[in-house]
Amino acid sequence: MCGIVGYIGYREAYPIVIKGLKRLEYRGYDSAGVMLYDGENLKISKTKGKVVDLEERASKEISINGTIGMGHTRWATHGVPNDVNSHPHLSNSGNLAIIHNGIIENYAPLKVELIKRGYIFHSDTDTEVLVNLIEEVQKKEKLKLGKAVQIALNQVVGAYAIAVFDKNNPDEIVAARLGSPLAIGVGEGEYFIASDASPFIEYTSNAIYLEDGEMAIIRLHKAMKVRKIKDDSLVDPYIQELQMNLEQIEKGGYDHFMLKEIFEQPNVIKDTYRGRLHANEGIIKMSGVEDNLEKFLNADRIIIVACGTSWHAGLVAEYIFEEFARIPVEVEYASEFRYRNPIINSKDVVIAISQSGETADTMAAIKLAKEHGAFVFGVCNVVGSSISRETHAGAYTHAGPEIGVASTKAFTTQITVLTMIALRLAKAKGTLSNTDFHRYLQELEIIPEKVKEALETNDRAKEIAATFKDAPNCLYLGRGYNFPVALEGALKLKEISYIHAEGYPAAEMKHGPIALIDEHMPVVVIAPKQGHYDKIVSNIQEIKSRSGRIIAIVTKGDTQVRELADYVIEIPETSDALSPLITTIPLQLLSYHIAVMRECNVDQPRNLAKSVTVE
Repeated sequence: MCGIVGYIGYREAYPIVIKGLKRLEYRGYDSAGVMLYDGENLKISKTKGKVVDLEERASKEISINGTIGMGHTRWATHGVPNDVNSHPHLSNSGNLAIIHNGIIENYAPLKVELIKRGYIFHSDTDTEVLVNLIEEVQKKEKLKLGKAVQIALNQVVGAYAIAVFDKNNPDEIVAARLGSPLAIGVGEGEYFIASDASPFIEYTSNAIYLEDGEMAIIRLHKAMKVRKIKDDSLVDPYIQELQMNLEQIEKGGYDHFMLKEIFEQPNVIKDTYRGRLHANEGIIKMSGVEDNLEKFLNADRIIIVACGTSWHAGLVAEYIFEEFARIPVEVEYASEFRYRNPIINSKDVVIAISQSGETADTMAAIKLAKEHGAFVFGVCNVVGSSISRETHAGAYTHAGPEIGVASTKAFTTQITVLTMIALRLAKAKGTLSNTDFHRYLQELEIIPEKVKEALETNDRAKEIAATFKDAPNCLYLGRGYNFPVALEGALKLKEISYIHAEGYPAAEMKHGPIALIDEHMPVVVIAPKQGHYDKIVSNIQEIKSRSGRIIAIVTKGDTQVRELADYVIEIPETSDALSPLITTIPLQLLSYHIAVMRECNVDQPRNLAKSVTVE
């Protein structure tokens, strides 16, 4: 949930750390801090607020020179967001500094024991407990920092990515990870440490992604060593070349990352199926599926586990898999799945979906499924992420970095991947005719052009947003494939504008939510021509008769719904099964413009973080 950055080398560390923190601020932004070492002094500045607040404060209270530095941007778990709880944290002696992403679950008994030994705590954080535990081990056993970190980490329970610095041994930083991501950039005579590669992409294209349970001793003028935390065995780290480029993590002229990412969807959907979909030849080829085709074909059922927007993509996939491939599908919140003793067997296929590939609840669901002998397939966006390593096989979405906290392009690319899998299985099982199979391939191939056309509704969405920006509540309705889109539309509005919104199957409206409808209630109805059109027209009439204010998403040329709705947004026609890739676009734009008009922080909505690496 938090973002960490570290640098050790020959450059001035402060500008690298601050720039890196700004790029990682999507991971947490309630407080921030920086540590610098200038060869003599260990200097710390930290504050409640954002990285820009840290810059202002640091410039006044510390000298910002030094070629070793660490920084942190926080999403609070233990202790409210304030100056004291911000990272970095110092040990009682002031010699050790630590930054930490994750959660130490057994911090309370450790803290009690350390207090008995004379340690004083200034914050409410689990991280301050960890740094003092490391110091206690170091003092008691008279150990170097790396060994002390290893012994201490074998005493803690939880998840972490940490970087630790000892001013008595100032030529090294010790980094370690378990359950939270950590990348190490390898340059010429310099090293970078970060939650992902974005802070160091312009300095080096070589990176090491630590595996779970590994620690690295990163030293100036010496080779870096990577060891297993559990048994101290040496690891030969794999240095990979980064595929990310600087342009992908900049706004590119857009006011917000979210808007940029909404408008990237035609290209990223195309990137997702490029090399996999060959419509003219009637071929879908995905190596993760091809190599495990028998497991999919022999599956008793598919269980999809995910959280948030990814869960909504899973709901769309449920409709698609069952209709195309005729395989039973269950869609589970990963956060519930892991705790309810689910029935899983060796003939189940579990598909785990996560944009970041680091979602803690989804990771735990994967572990549970593997323990029960299920085949686990991952769908994620981040190359080298934990889910990509922990699953038996998988497919990347190729959406590129998604910086806006509220997912947009992740949703449509996840649906694209899941649709291709369903079509491939349908082809193998013979559950779709050759005619329908080829038709869907051709439709999927031209979806990017239709998404581009749907993006032309931006100005119309902005007009409607101006009317409803002050609404306290909103209802979203959809049927069939577009019921999950209604849920996703409501989630987007909640996430970034803080307006209470609910998504419902349109037919369920009369079983309760209809009591909410009056002349003040905006109701967004997803009503494309394909699918259950006549039924949803009846639902719209029910809303109209109760004076609800209707915003309808309709197929171009629609006349029937237009007569009933107060506001209409037209989208291009496509098949019912692929319509979520189109209908979601105006809902994203509507939420975006409402949030902007309400002066909300679109890219960094309150209380949320992009990568949810704690429970």
